[in-house]
Amino acid sequence: MMMDVTQKAKHRWQQQAPRERTVLVGVHLPEAWAGGLGGEADTAELRQLVETAGGEVTAVIEQRRQRPVARTFIGKGKLAELQEKVADSEANLVVFDNELTPAQGRNLESSLEVNVIDRTELILDIFARHARTSQARLQVELAQLQYLLPRLTRLWSHLERQAGGIGTRGPGETQLETDRRLIGRRITRLKRELAGIETDRRVQIKGRESIYRVALVGYTNAGKSTLMNGITDAGVYVRDQLFATLDATTRRVESDERHRFLLTDTIGFIRRLPHHLVESFHATLREVAEADLLVHVVDAGSVDPEHQIASVNRVLAEVAPEEKPTLMVFNKMDTVADELFRNRYARHYPEALFVCARTPEGAEQLLQMIGTRLSAAERIYKLKVPGQALYHLGSLFRTGAVLDQLWTGDLCTVTVRMRPQEFERLLGRVPAIAVSGDDP
Repeated sequence: MMMDVTQKAKHRWQQQAPRERTVLVGVHLPEAWAGGLGGEADTAELRQLVETAGGEVTAVIEQRRQRPVARTFIGKGKLAELQEKVADSEANLVVFDNELTPAQGRNLESSLEVNVIDRTELILDIFARHARTSQARLQVELAQLQYLLPRLTRLWSHLERQAGGIGTRGPGETQLETDRRLIGRRITRLKRELAGIETDRRVQIKGRESIYRVALVGYTNAGKSTLMNGITDAGVYVRDQLFATLDATTRRVESDERHRFLLTDTIGFIRRLPHHLVESFHATLREVAEADLLVHVVDAGSVDPEHQIASVNRVLAEVAPEEKPTLMVFNKMDTVADELFRNRYARHYPEALFVCARTPEGAEQLLQMIGTRLSAAERIYKLKVPGQALYHLGSLFRTGAVLDQLWTGDLCTVTVRMRPQEFERLLGRVPAIAVSGDDP
């Protein structure tokens, strides 16, 4: 009986056992190689990813090349060295920091006689482990199947037909075509379900479009969820590992008696975030595109904060091409030994915050700064409210700062300070109000 294609796909991503012995391979390529997939390999981060996935790193191999070898990505000499490392460490998994083609993965597995995966496949495995909500599971499955589709031949290598003429056609090719059709249908179904979730989300937030929206963005494990919990008590899952949370969490925050905003904790970014994930998590990442303010959280204690900042900015450019107001927050300052760190980054980012999210003061500093940005986005308006519409004054006091009230006969002229979006929503409810607006 044919194995269900979805079960087989899940088996492909969950076949690594906990603490699987792993050899890492990183190939340093020119920056311009393969449309942004080049550059220096980061085996230290790759080690973190493997450990997050439950593996144990036994050896690391690196090579510098101008271009990959078409058949095996690495050269013959390095392949021989890799074979020795695998045998000596009794490894059963090899992970490349680079992205392999289906043929390269197949050839490497044949030469090494162990499982070989690339960086993208490893990240997808971590996402599959950490997906908790139904939306996250759908998004991860979609990314997995999109990545798996051109690599199906590796799954069915044991059924490949033998070379020969008439009568030698085996079941492998027929099964392969069947699986391709089933996966294609499943991808279509997943996209339809995610589109339905997105439609429901749009209906739910339609009444909140005028509320100021803040999105926490940043490199994975930079401390976004800790800040979120410190400001909102949202109870977002926090752990010192990469991609601990995948779901966008949104909470309403009232910074004072009239200022309120929506705060969203988004998925963490990473160097070379797989395109399949960006596409699959489009609905989740829409929170970034629609935010009024981005809070870019940086791990100040990382080896290279600038590298993380650049990686996040590249993903942001893909997700939200329109440049948005951004507040830089350097977190984990308690782990920074360099006394000049603050001065150096303060010159580049004059309005940046330097905090420790694990302390109450860190969340409080961020909350105050968001309040300041909220006030800066407000304008001063004068409204002429007729006597029969005075009951709308309550809305003005709740959503804005009423600066002055002047009565002339049956007409009240109110000077109020509020955000343009909230003012437009007020006019939509009370179109009879005459108005004039000034910059604060």
